[in-house]
Amino acid sequence: MPRGHRVTSAEARYRIGIDVGGTFTDFVFAETDTNRLTFHKQPSVPNDPSVAVERGIAHFIAEAGIRPGQIELICHGTTIGLNAIIQRRGARTALVVSKGNRDILEIARLRLPSSYDFTEPRETPLIPRNHVYELAARMTAKGEILAEPSEAEIDALAETLRAEGFDAVAINFLNAYSDSSLERRIGDALRARLPGVLIVESGVIWPESREYERCLLVALNAFIRPMMTQYFDRLTERVAGLGVGCPIYITANNGGTLSLDTAKSRPIDTILSGPASGVVAATRVARAAERRQIVTFDMGGTSADISLSHTGEPDFTASTFVGDFPIMMPVVNILAIGAGGGSIIWVDAQGILKVGPLSAGADPGPACYGRGGTEATVTDCYVALGIIDPATFLDGKMTLDAAAATEALEVIAAKLGFEGEHRAAAAAEAALRVATAKMGTEIVKLLAHAGADMRDYTLLGFGGAGATHACMLADEAQLSSVLVPTAPGTFCALGAILADVRRDYVRTARHRFAGPRGEAGWNAIKGTLAEMEEQAQAWILLEGDLVGEHRFEVTFRLRYPSQAYELEISIPEDRRADMSAAEAAELFHAEHEKLYGFSERGSELVTSTLRLAVIGSVGSGELPDAPPAGAEPRARRIVRWRGADIDAAVFGRADLGHGSAFDGPAIIEQPDTTTFVLPGWRAEADRIGTLHLTRIPQS
Repeated sequence: MPRGHRVTSAEARYRIGIDVGGTFTDFVFAETDTNRLTFHKQPSVPNDPSVAVERGIAHFIAEAGIRPGQIELICHGTTIGLNAIIQRRGARTALVVSKGNRDILEIARLRLPSSYDFTEPRETPLIPRNHVYELAARMTAKGEILAEPSEAEIDALAETLRAEGFDAVAINFLNAYSDSSLERRIGDALRARLPGVLIVESGVIWPESREYERCLLVALNAFIRPMMTQYFDRLTERVAGLGVGCPIYITANNGGTLSLDTAKSRPIDTILSGPASGVVAATRVARAAERRQIVTFDMGGTSADISLSHTGEPDFTASTFVGDFPIMMPVVNILAIGAGGGSIIWVDAQGILKVGPLSAGADPGPACYGRGGTEATVTDCYVALGIIDPATFLDGKMTLDAAAATEALEVIAAKLGFEGEHRAAAAAEAALRVATAKMGTEIVKLLAHAGADMRDYTLLGFGGAGATHACMLADEAQLSSVLVPTAPGTFCALGAILADVRRDYVRTARHRFAGPRGEAGWNAIKGTLAEMEEQAQAWILLEGDLVGEHRFEVTFRLRYPSQAYELEISIPEDRRADMSAAEAAELFHAEHEKLYGFSERGSELVTSTLRLAVIGSVGSGELPDAPPAGAEPRARRIVRWRGADIDAAVFGRADLGHGSAFDGPAIIEQPDTTTFVLPGWRAEADRIGTLHLTRIPQS
């Protein structure tokens, strides 16, 4: 097949989801006619992740015996932008600001790294002060031009930027969220004078008030965009070199996907996409299991990522942090905790047992890896207790050293004063209890903050260690049950092909309604939403032929006039067109009462921000059915648990089918993870092979 061949609907039969990690690049291959899924892990190539992507796709084409033209879609998640920000490996970037605002990145929000240590150094700004340039350009909060530079001033600035050899220029003028026309006019003038230099305007990237956060966002986008564009171009070339001419979509922070062109212009939208894809897959699996209220639990090597879903959809937050940088845009609400399979176990000066946040990483890794690591980790605990079989780890592709794990835990046991034959196992159990308590506390806090009862929620465990630790964590947090998907270790890649195309739009809109000025304020809000919908409609039509029907989600950020905090209220889609101000106000009052125990129904309400998301379906298909039930235990194994030896049945995950059921203690092995079913729990596989773990009622 010639390079660049376009896929026709007759040829299109496969979709590929990809998640690039530091050690492995995960692939999920979905046959669109049958929904059959195939999973594959390819060693990552850190200096050029597109190499591993190319190899993985080539492996699938060869193994499946298909034509490249049968691939209709590739959805790709990457951490390249995130790593570039954390490691400060981006373009040589300049920042152009309003006159008098040069120190915006230096001042930030005037917060100290430590409230009790005035000498602790602050994070170095992304763009140094000598790369920040001022122009007499400024808007008012009402969108009027207050100051505008002359052509001579623009010429002088362009000459300076050219002489300094910048690759990218970010523009951020005061109040540009109200009207970005001045920023765009200056941007166009600089593009004409500086061919080949990337110019990015803040009002185009994210038109929301809060000057520092908006400035940082446009600076980050400019900082990572050149290298991200280069990567996407290499990726396109490698995929085309295989004869694959299908569209490539990139996973986004909001749990959706974006076309390659959109991702190139807005790479900031992709930096936190990997964990978000896992949450998307989790909500799909949970809905198939008729569970709407879930806690997603992605436990990897370094950390555990936790997120909530109250309605069967991912939970979003309006902002998050990457390192010390606030990211002010909608992202899937994920909390990272420093307790993963590689988290190091240690004892502090007071003799207190600790787990994490430091990790042994992949190299040298846990002591049981046999790569020179000597410090005990959570994975060493699993091995020492017999939960993980050293001989079958990673489907036998990697043999673990149980003696090394025990030796590392002996050191911890000695520091804790443990004695006796099983002192290493006692230290392992103690460490697992500490790690579990650490994660359980965060889950309880998240649910309490949301006003939710943890007994109504199901834990969905994935990642390399999520299924291993899930029952322990559910017991700790008093969650009702546990779900374990069929391929937990490649779950984020599955989320990539299950995700819809999605983009979020925002406007700062300060209006009062539900009071004397309610009608005028409400009409202004509806007018702004109509403009946003028109903009979103135009964008979604350009995202590719695969995008089918689309819908809109609208949220307001509201507060009472005297409050310093806001609540985000979602407007039901079937009421969006004709909802009254009184109905919208009642949604806010009810949510405020739910969270804080009171409301002021006679009060005016004040809006600060309007958000609109456009979501386009790409026909991601259904999750495939599992084969009928079967499977007897392939072996039995002694596991040390709660200070005693217990006899656990060992099952192969591939041998389990729809209706397979058994009681714990049990261990379920598969190439990408091990599931540990505690005593007192029962496991049963549903229609799509998801394991339902529930407590056995006590007589």
